[in-house]
Amino acid sequence: MKAIPVLWISDALHGLGAEWLGQAATWRTECRVPETALEGLGRCDYGAIVLDFPIASWTPAALLEEVQRLAPGTPVLIRDPQAQLSDAVRLTRLGVYQFLASGAEAGAQIEQAIEECRTRGLAHLAGNLGSQEWERLLIGESHEMRQVCHIIRMVGARRSTVLITGETGTGKEIAARALHMAGPRHHAALVPVNCSALPENLLEAELFGHVRGAFTGAVQNRIGRLELAQGGTLFLDEIGDLDLDLQAKLLRVLQEREFQRLGSSETVHVDIRVVAASNCDLLRRIEQGRFREDLYYRLNVVPIHMPSLRERRADIPLLAVHCLAKICGLEQIPLKSLSPEAFERLSGYSWPGNVRQLENAVEMAIALSGDRVLLGPADFPPPTARAGTVAPGEIPLVSVPDDGLDYELTLALIERSILDQALRKTGGNKKAAADMLRLKRTTLSAKVRSLELPAVCN
Repeated sequence: MKAIPVLWISDALHGLGAEWLGQAATWRTECRVPETALEGLGRCDYGAIVLDFPIASWTPAALLEEVQRLAPGTPVLIRDPQAQLSDAVRLTRLGVYQFLASGAEAGAQIEQAIEECRTRGLAHLAGNLGSQEWERLLIGESHEMRQVCHIIRMVGARRSTVLITGETGTGKEIAARALHMAGPRHHAALVPVNCSALPENLLEAELFGHVRGAFTGAVQNRIGRLELAQGGTLFLDEIGDLDLDLQAKLLRVLQEREFQRLGSSETVHVDIRVVAASNCDLLRRIEQGRFREDLYYRLNVVPIHMPSLRERRADIPLLAVHCLAKICGLEQIPLKSLSPEAFERLSGYSWPGNVRQLENAVEMAIALSGDRVLLGPADFPPPTARAGTVAPGEIPLVSVPDDGLDYELTLALIERSILDQALRKTGGNKKAAADMLRLKRTTLSAKVRSLELPAVCN
């Protein structure tokens, strides 16, 4: 990692800078007299600036004001053995980050200032990735997320039905909200319906509404979610759990944009956009007779796949800082920051629970860190392994016979068995098998070809 420059401004006669603090792993000190420092301040991005007083011809307040004008947003620290408590209070109100202590503690203060500045910069980037409001909902600069943004940008203004797929916790509902906001329907309502949260009879009444007396307990007319979404967007989450009878009724809505309330023969026409989401393999459910094929193709007009977090590890730092700023804001506490080691640890996890699990980990770290501002790797212990995972040291061993074995052949047979099992469990769906084995689809396809697995795997 390239060392971050720290500007140390002092008189030439007593400048201490690098000699006092030494060289840190993540930053390097550049000592300058005030005139030289101020001339070049606008040409270099510093992680922090230290003002080492007394400095001839400059008062702390005057030099601080000039530095803040030339380098806005950069944390400024002051070292002044002659400063009184009243001076420290006054300068803190003017924007001084901290007064430096002596020895190694000063180095820790500078490290903290650098990390807080970096965190605020990432938070600003995470909150302003796009020029439009909907783009700021989708945090990430990876190729996978840029592709999601591109599709939303292309179809946002259309009425086309969209099917969003992806694992639990990948942000499918956020993508649906971004899609709603990206088009002319953003002035109307986005109405969500969780298809797995209610039993069939209640879900039907929730979707279509009912008239008085339609069923026991229907004491008055009620408008359903379809009518509530008039002019806007209906978001059907967990669409794969919808009952077959309701699937048939939903198919008519998609085809005709009309329906009837429960207990009524009156036809209601609606102008809505339908966005559906599923974390299960709908094609496999079609094969199992649990999902209508005609409904699938009506929903899957424009497909959007939300990538898992392990597929876009480059976005983890941005997402972590976004979660950090969001949670600190909700808790109304000062913004905390993450050390480089914490970023490295977070980026090394596979995150089977995706963004939702990452947000929970950040929230736990904030809650357990107390008043400490800088979060380190110890604040993010490894998540508990899920059922079905194999911990290190528990991997079953192959017995080696006394006369030896063919190492390459044995490995190939083991790998072939694993791939064959995964593909059979997923009905030959390579994408699902790759997800099951934590592999990229292209990697799995290459392994299938190299091992010449039978036709069921193609």
